[in-house]
Amino acid sequence: MEFSTNSTFLYLVAVLVILFVLAQSVFFLVRAYRRGREMGMSAERLRRVILSTSIFTLAPAVSILLGVVTLAKFLGIPLPWIRMSVIGALTYELPAATSTANALGLSLSQMITDPKAYSAIAWVMTLGILPSIILPPVLMKRIRGGVVKLRQKDDKWGDLFMTSMFLGMISAFLGMVFSDLRSGPAGLIPILVLLCSAALMGVCGYLIKKKNMQWLETYAMSISMVGAMIFAVVITPLLS
Repeated sequence: MEFSTNSTFLYLVAVLVILFVLAQSVFFLVRAYRRGREMGMSAERLRRVILSTSIFTLAPAVSILLGVVTLAKFLGIPLPWIRMSVIGALTYELPAATSTANALGLSLSQMITDPKAYSAIAWVMTLGILPSIILPPVLMKRIRGGVVKLRQKDDKWGDLFMTSMFLGMISAFLGMVFSDLRSGPAGLIPILVLLCSAALMGVCGYLIKKKNMQWLETYAMSISMVGAMIFAVVITPLLS
């Protein structure tokens, strides 16, 4: 039987996983609603909370949808659908898939047709994210305690430590942006897209802080992602 990244079996697996996640969401929603009523909250107030939070989940959902669309180009829909709907993030999934494909000598400009390559990419994406599930329950209390103690001794150093950790994580992905710089004008595309995304995020940050547009915090990431993607579509034909 010919392998397909969009096979019926993979779709069935994806549907089962998504249904399980939705069932968990409904379960905790019902429990939270009942607990709110036990605490004396009115039904009208709880309905307003549910409605407002549902609206604010639309912006993060756009980012997730963009991630699914990006990965579906070469991995099909089921696997990215599962990954992005459960625990994955585009900032991890795409580099993991790209690194595996490069190690196998494959290009992600077209659909993966080799089942072994598809399996290898799926395993790397899955195993690489497992520490984020296993380690937090074991180490989070100690890590949080250390950060709290650091901030109690010197709040500025505590903030600097957290900022440094964040920048260290970001720097791990910058290598992929500059890796093709020697390949000519096309190597500038990732850099220009990065700068465009950063500029859009900077504009959103300015509007949030200086113009008091706090509602924009929820949509800033989606705006920067969509804007950078549109910019990439425009400049790619010019530099390729």
